Amino acid sequence: MNKTININLGGVFFHIDEVAYQKLKRYLDAIRRSLSDDPKGRDEIITDIESRIGELLSAKVKDVRQVINEQDIDEVIEVMGKPEDYLVDDEIFNDESYSSYSGRRYKKLYRDGSDKFLGGVSSGMAHYLNVDVIWIRIGWLIAAFGFGFGFIVYPLLWILLPEASTTAEKLEMEGEPVNITNIEKKIRTEISDASSRVKQGIDDVSEKVKNADYKKYGEKAKSGSQDLVDTLGKIFVTIFMIIGKFIGVLLVILSVTTILGLLIGLFTLGSLDFLHEEWFFNSPFLYNNSGLPIWIMSILAFLLVAIPFFFLFALGLRILSNNTKSIGKTAKLTLLGVWLVALLATIFFGTRQFMRSAYDGSVTSNKEIIFDQNDTLDIKMVDNISISNHSILKRRWKDEIIVDANNAERLYSNDIRLNILPSDNETIYLKMTKRSQGMSRKDARENADLITYNYQLDEDELRLNGFFLAEINNKFVEQKMYVDLYLPEGQVIYLDNSTASFLYDVDNVQKIYDDDMPDHFYVMTKDELNCLDCLPEEINSETDVESFNMKIDEKGVRIEIQDEEKEKAKVIINKNGVEVKSSKDSI
Repeated sequence: MNKTININLGGVFFHIDEVAYQKLKRYLDAIRRSLSDDPKGRDEIITDIESRIGELLSAKVKDVRQVINEQDIDEVIEVMGKPEDYLVDDEIFNDESYSSYSGRRYKKLYRDGSDKFLGGVSSGMAHYLNVDVIWIRIGWLIAAFGFGFGFIVYPLLWILLPEASTTAEKLEMEGEPVNITNIEKKIRTEISDASSRVKQGIDDVSEKVKNADYKKYGEKAKSGSQDLVDTLGKIFVTIFMIIGKFIGVLLVILSVTTILGLLIGLFTLGSLDFLHEEWFFNSPFLYNNSGLPIWIMSILAFLLVAIPFFFLFALGLRILSNNTKSIGKTAKLTLLGVWLVALLATIFFGTRQFMRSAYDGSVTSNKEIIFDQNDTLDIKMVDNISISNHSILKRRWKDEIIVDANNAERLYSNDIRLNILPSDNETIYLKMTKRSQGMSRKDARENADLITYNYQLDEDELRLNGFFLAEINNKFVEQKMYVDLYLPEGQVIYLDNSTASFLYDVDNVQKIYDDDMPDHFYVMTKDELNCLDCLPEEINSETDVESFNMKIDEKGVRIEIQDEEKEKAKVIINKNGVEVKSSKDSI
């Protein structure tokens, strides 16, 4: 017959017989004596050991009336292990049943309250999966904002998972055996970390304690309003912490997205240039005359942009988790040096690229057109279908690279401006102005002189090229072509529909817009063109219609014009040709 005793172990009541009680007591006393030389944290260690023993005994109790016996204590001591590193009584552990117990290492999923952003779910999962907590948090962000289910799963885990509050639970969370050795090590580590943080403020705290007005603080402690202020302060601190974490999340997402997008884009760009893909290499938007291959420029651009975003990424990680390790001073200085080299190289070669358009220059030439002025001159814009890639000819601002008849790459442009002006003599002539840019005024004129432009007079038809060719090295040099056709007074012309987009602010009596001028006959007056067959509805509303009269019948077209000075002119178009008469004389 054994005497039973009621004990409280780790907050749990047990019925235990006297022999088992004595063995358990000697075991705990042996551990307590081994800690007597270093009492720091001793009570907390003993408390955690007792809690762990209580958990193990609770698992053995199937009935509240069950009594813990000596065999149960032996099994518990076997799990907790023989404290070989402690000064304990050898007689207690001379039995082989108390041999050192390595214990199985298994993990249990808890919430980690010591490193939490919201509920500590991510930290607990990081311990369980043995990964850095930042990747778990990024995964939750993707699950929440990318797929939506994170907003549901995370709160459920927050509710269902217990928080690792005791040392034993923290060891289980980290996958360490829960025995006296690991419990002591864990507690001593936590105490050491806490001591190092507390030590920094000990002097200030001591001074404040010495000089404290305890009566005043005692009255404050009794004040309900002070408690309210403290609570509001905690709320505001929490709000600012959440805002800071949210900023950290944005920095991480922004930096990762930017770096990945830049890496993919520039790697593709540099690879295409390195492989010399024809469609890419001939693209006018990507033509490069800086002196560096595009793949090297891609690397410079990547370093220039990616390194600052990498530091933003590291900053975001530090905001999200205080446990994130720094990359080190050496690595930071190395990245800074690489970034400065990339910046200087980009500035140098970028300046070289854009300095090619620093100055403007032009080259002008006049060509007389030998033509019978009694005939109507038909003006038309033409294209070279053997080199052009366009089915419709019109003025375009974008250049393109083509291969000419000599199998050489040239720059093809439709940026031509056609104007029609009164001649200062009795001849018809073309004034062709080629404009370009360069690193100097001389260089700009030389680039302009390399522009190739042609025209052709075929009987009564003047065919003007709707394009010009330039050197391919001048891709980023703005180049234009101005073609001015000078006509003597009384010269009749017909504007073909192909000239519609090329006409550039052509003066005319009726103030007709450039796009509406083609497909009509015009005669050159002293100052501007005068439409011979325009209908009233085609005339700009700003024109004084009382000074313009036109009649069309079976006899032909008769037009009477009166200017602001009351001078009149008459134009007659019939089967005999065109006849122009003024109030002074006849032409």
